[in-house]
Amino acid sequence: MFKKRYIFLLFALSAVVLAACGGRSTIPPAETVTGKPVAVEGGVYMDVDVAEMQTMLQNKDFVFVNVHIPFEGNIPGTDVSIPFDQIEPNLSKLPADKNAKIVVYCRSGAMSAIAARTLVKLGYTNVWNLAGGMIAWQQGGLPLEMTP
Repeated sequence: MFKKRYIFLLFALSAVVLAACGGRSTIPPAETVTGKPVAVEGGVYMDVDVAEMQTMLQNKDFVFVNVHIPFEGNIPGTDVSIPFDQIEPNLSKLPADKNAKIVVYCRSGAMSAIAARTLVKLGYTNVWNLAGGMIAWQQGGLPLEMTP
C-alpha cells in the first residue's frame, strides 16, 4: 500500500512539473537587442549590427525605412522608401507618434546616419540605424529584394 501511494505521489508531482513547463516562458530571448547609442543634436539614436537587425525583423514592431538613393535594393521587410535628404517633406509616410520605433538603412550606413540624425532633430525618440547598411547585410550572406 505504501508503494502505491509513493507511485501515485510521484506521478502527481510529475504531472504538476510537466504542466508548469508547458506554459509560456516569461524569460526574454537571449538575443535582446540593445544597440549602440549615438548622441546627436536633439537626442540619441541607436546603431544596430546585422545580427541585431535579423533579431529585430523576427519580431518586427517598427517601421522599416530604406533611405538610400538611388534605389539599389531593399532588405526584406522594408515598409517604405524615403530619400535620406527628403525625410522632413515625407513625414506623412512615417508614424505621427514621435515615440514610434523607426529603423532606417541605406547602402553603406552613411545616408541612414544622416536620416537618423534628422529624425531625432525632428523629435522622434525611438530611432534605430542599421550600421553598415545593405553592404553589411549582404556580407552577412543575406539577400536583397531588387524590385522597389
